[in-house]
Amino acid sequence: MERIWAPWRMDYIEENDSEECIFCEKPKMKNDKKSYILFRGELSFVIMNIYPYTYGHIMVSPYRHISSFSKLKRDELLELVLAVQESIEILREVFQAEGFNVGINEGRIAGAGIDRHMHVHIVPRWKGDTNFMPTLADVRIFPEHLDKTYQKLYPEFKKIKLSL
Repeated sequence: MERIWAPWRMDYIEENDSEECIFCEKPKMKNDKKSYILFRGELSFVIMNIYPYTYGHIMVSPYRHISSFSKLKRDELLELVLAVQESIEILREVFQAEGFNVGINEGRIAGAGIDRHMHVHIVPRWKGDTNFMPTLADVRIFPEHLDKTYQKLYPEFKKIKLSL
């Protein structure tokens, strides 16, 4: 049996077992580049997924620590959905994404890696973007480092003006 080492996955495992909520802690950081925050709205923000499913995988989250989509207040819901809409258009433009998986995994049983703070995943997709590596080896291949992806996306997210 061949082994492929992915030591960075331990960070994910340990981080998910901690009491710290990344969706609460990352926005408190003053350095958006270091925390991979692309956009800060009044009630929600956009952050890159540092353990992405595909290239350009981002998440939109309310600042308020809530576990369920149904607990969003009306103004939070509106801003969150507008941020998702803007994010999709930016990913389409910057990465020429041909499609998107947009979803919420509510609860651990539904696949939520972080189930204490609701968030929306936006996963850009391209024709033929799935190959044998994830299927056979449980390995994903990314064309560039997260920092370079952030540099491409951040200027576009700076242009967003959400009005409620």
